[in-house]
Amino acid sequence: MNPFSFSQPEDAQDAIAQVADNPSFAGEAVRFVAGGTNLLDLMKEGVMASRRLVDINRLPLDKVEEGEDGGLLLGATARNADTAYHPLVREHYPLLSAAILAGASPQLRNMASNGGNLLQRTRCYYFYDLGTPCNKREPNTGCGAIGGITRQHAILGASEQCIATHPSDMCVALAALEATVHVESVRGKRAIPFAEFHRLPGDAPQYDNVLEADELITHIALPDARRYARHSAYLKIRERLSYAFALVSVAAALDIGSDGVVRSARIALGGVAHKPWRKPEAEALLEGARPDADRLRQVADALLDGARGQGHNDFKIRLARNAIVRALETAVQGTVTNTGERHD
Repeated sequence: MNPFSFSQPEDAQDAIAQVADNPSFAGEAVRFVAGGTNLLDLMKEGVMASRRLVDINRLPLDKVEEGEDGGLLLGATARNADTAYHPLVREHYPLLSAAILAGASPQLRNMASNGGNLLQRTRCYYFYDLGTPCNKREPNTGCGAIGGITRQHAILGASEQCIATHPSDMCVALAALEATVHVESVRGKRAIPFAEFHRLPGDAPQYDNVLEADELITHIALPDARRYARHSAYLKIRERLSYAFALVSVAAALDIGSDGVVRSARIALGGVAHKPWRKPEAEALLEGARPDADRLRQVADALLDGARGQGHNDFKIRLARNAIVRALETAVQGTVTNTGERHD
C-alpha cells in the first residue's frame, strides 16, 4: 500500500499553489488528477509514485465552446466522450470526433479528460515491467525494448535511449488540426503549439512533453478548421478490434476545391513515434495537385522518410505507407465520423 494525500481545490490558483509551493511535496511527487485513467494504473503498478494528488475536477475547466476567432476551446477537464459528441466538434471537427471514438472504450472515454489524454504515458511493455531496464522509467538504466520484442514500437524519431511510442488517438487529430495547449502556473500563462508540446526521446526519454512540473493545462484551442470538415478520415490499425492501441494510425484532413485540386492538407501519424508525427513538407506535395494514386504514394514516402524498424516491427513501415494512402483516399471521397455516419 502506497499512502498519498488527496485534495480538491476550488480554483486554479489554489490547485497550482498546492503543487508549486507545498514544501512537504517536491517536484513530481505532487500531481494533478482529473479522470486518472492512466495515472492511477501507473501508481498501482508501481511505475509512478505520488505522495499527493490534487483533484482538479471542481475547477471550471470542463467547457467545450466556440472561440472568438471562430475556432474551438476544449476545456482540460471536459471528458473525452462529451468532447467527441459535442455538436460543434461533430460538425466542424469530425476528424477529432472520429479519433476520440477510435480510442479506448466507452467506459474510459466517459472518465478520461482532454488534458489527461495529452499527458497519458506510453504503453511500452518494458516501461510497465519493473523487472526490466527502462530509461523512461529510470534514466540511465538502458532501454530493454531495443533488441527485445518491438512489435508496438517506434519506426520514426527514436533514439538509442528509447523506442517507445505515444499511445493517444486524440493527440494525432490535434496534431493534424494544429491545436494549441494553454497552461498556467505561478509564473503566469503560456500557449504551446501542439507540434512543440510532446518531445522526441533524444537523450532524455523520461520527459514526454515540455510541461513544467507545476504547470496546469487549462484548455486546448483549435483554429477554425471548417474547410477540412468535408474531407477527413481517421484510420486506426490495431491488433484486435476492442480496446487496443494503434500499431499505426493516420489522421488526414483535406481542403479540396470544386475543381478537385487540393488547396491544403493536414496529415498526422500515430503509433509510429514518441509523439504524433507530422511533416509539413510532405503535406505540401498535395497542395495545388490532384490527389491521384501516384501523388498519394509520394506523400506517404515523404512522411516515412528515414523510417527504421527494430526487427519485430519492420512490417510497420509498409503498413504505415499503405495506411497513409488508404486514409487519404477515404478523405478524398468524404468524411468518416466513426459514428456510423458518412458525410460526402
